[in-house]
Amino acid sequence: MARNEQVERTPDGRYVVIGGRRWRASDPELPDGVREQLTRHLMAARRALARTGDDRDAEQAARARVQLAKVGLGERGTPWWEQTLPERRHRWEGSLRALDDVHDLPHRPTGR
Repeated sequence: MARNEQVERTPDGRYVVIGGRRWRASDPELPDGVREQLTRHLMAARRALARTGDDRDAEQAARARVQLAKVGLGERGTPWWEQTLPERRHRWEGSLRALDDVHDLPHRPTGR
């Protein structure tokens, strides 16, 4: 999908439709800066996942980072529309803190 292409949403705004498939939409209450940080973490984790090769530990760590970012964005875990605003804020702040902590850890070589 092209960057400037409009994303189709369900009437309730809870899902986006891409290629005929329905995906949970990001939490609309996310502050722009938080959304950008979580998206950067998500993309970095996906790039790391693509580079894991046969390293199962690295793959597991990258998948965990993807999960954390997706939960922070509200795309996984308890649906954002079932949470109060304080619960939603707690979710995205906790995910961002955890991702920042993982990002700050020294990275070990993958053995390649």
